[in-house]
Amino acid sequence: MEKTINSIGNWRLTAAVAGIVVATFAYRIELYYLFWSALIIFSALFIYLVIVHHRVRKFYKYVAAILKINDNSIKRLKGEWVDFQDIGEEFRDEGHEFSQDLDILGRGSLFQWITTANTNFGRKKLKEILTKPCHNFHKLSEKQEAMNELGNKRWWRQKYQAEAMQIVEEMRDEQKLLAYMNSDNRFYARRDMIFIIRILPMITILTFLLAFGIRVIPKIIPVLAVLVHIVLLLLGLKERNKALKTIFTYQRNIKVYGKMLGHFEKTNFTSKYLRNLKDEIKNQERLLAFQQLKKLEKLVDSISNRGNMLFLPINIILLWDYQCMIALERWKHHSGHLIERWLKTLGEMEALSSLAMISFDYPHWAIPKFTSEASVLRARDLGHPLLTNKQVHNDLIIEEPKRILLITGSNMSGKSTLLRTAGINLVLAYAGAPVCAQQFECSFMRLFSCMRVSDNLEKSISSFYAELLRIKEIVKAAEEDRQVFFLLDEIFKGTNSHDRHLGAKMLINKLCKQNAIGLVSTHDLELGELEKESNGKVVNYHFQEYYKEDEIFFDYKLRRGVSTTRNALYLMKMAGIEN
Repeated sequence: MEKTINSIGNWRLTAAVAGIVVATFAYRIELYYLFWSALIIFSALFIYLVIVHHRVRKFYKYVAAILKINDNSIKRLKGEWVDFQDIGEEFRDEGHEFSQDLDILGRGSLFQWITTANTNFGRKKLKEILTKPCHNFHKLSEKQEAMNELGNKRWWRQKYQAEAMQIVEEMRDEQKLLAYMNSDNRFYARRDMIFIIRILPMITILTFLLAFGIRVIPKIIPVLAVLVHIVLLLLGLKERNKALKTIFTYQRNIKVYGKMLGHFEKTNFTSKYLRNLKDEIKNQERLLAFQQLKKLEKLVDSISNRGNMLFLPINIILLWDYQCMIALERWKHHSGHLIERWLKTLGEMEALSSLAMISFDYPHWAIPKFTSEASVLRARDLGHPLLTNKQVHNDLIIEEPKRILLITGSNMSGKSTLLRTAGINLVLAYAGAPVCAQQFECSFMRLFSCMRVSDNLEKSISSFYAELLRIKEIVKAAEEDRQVFFLLDEIFKGTNSHDRHLGAKMLINKLCKQNAIGLVSTHDLELGELEKESNGKVVNYHFQEYYKEDEIFFDYKLRRGVSTTRNALYLMKMAGIEN
């Protein structure tokens, strides 16, 4: 296709050169019929080739985008997605209840794995869905239906993404655009001003005809009329330039938004959630957003003529800047206040399409079910979604009388991964997406984790104190009669073994009495006594390793009971740390 584009470009140049040569030759030998014929034919051919070249280049960019989308899909299935550029790094929040520990944002994250969003609104909406779990049963049911429908519309999703990718590198923050669209310049909406600006160009053109055509009035009159136009254009020039430059800056964006809206609005969706989204992007006259944005696109194209010096005389005669400002104010009055809603809708469709990709790529994954029972998690063959083709699946069931699963095991055996597996699948469930399991059912619970706590030198907070603050949040949430699901990994590791044991025991007993369920991983085998002391509210599970030909192996399968193996000394020996 690149060869085709280059070939058309060469033919375009050939047509231009040939036209100039033939026309010049014909003019010099005074064959004016040939001169005009060559000028018209080669000009028409040149314009035709320019249009074809533009269309082919546009199609090439679209095809390249589709190829990249499918290439990324294959990489995602192969587990080669860690090099995807968009990792959502700017959205990371160290104080968030769970996103840091569960790899929701950043390098190697859930966001990096699934995002197909290209607009700022789409990326922000996906981040919001992943970090602010939905606990509304009806809304989640509608979202699941919507994602199932989008999952089956692979080509629709790819075209939608390809349209957004056309200017992804040039995307700008839309806040200036939105601020301008919500502003109000009443001067350009005044009827008397509009009447003057409309009638003046007609009068001026008439004076030119009367002075230079019919020659019934002095030539100084059209000259004076032009001077009046120039004075008018100089008045408020700085303000107009600022406004017109603002809207022109978003010219490419507006074109892409229009194509995305058109693609969205032309599709008949069956799911209630998507149909409601379509209804939200009409204005008070029930005109489609695509139609309104198309008008704005044409208006912005007309503004772009200002940059051409050859257009300056037309600007002066027609008072073009004023005409554009009047048209802009009229458009803003009808639809300016709706553009943010349209962009948010586009963004939500991008976020939903990202999540819907899961149901298409992994049709065997479970659609989560939500129960009105308090504090329940039932999962069969649960695996970590980001460990592509490397998942080890385990059953995970927490229901009365169980409240806490105490996970023991040696180093590298899979304790922390199990905690993250439970957490990240809950995040997917509350987002309305499929989960990496054969069956999955849960209550609506507020998710907390305490796993990767570190020092904060700016706030002079040690890792141990930071851990205490996070645990305090969990306890407070549980005491407020909220259903809480917590993930605690090696708690109180920043203190001595005696205090760590007593502190962990006290915390687990406290959480057992609240509206909280969860998983606790530990190397403290003595905590296994809590199963008997709690009358089955705390249940012991463990991972284990095995040795073969002096090598250590892990099967990452969850087993009942307390761990009976240790491997720290063996691992130290493998690392060359031995006497």
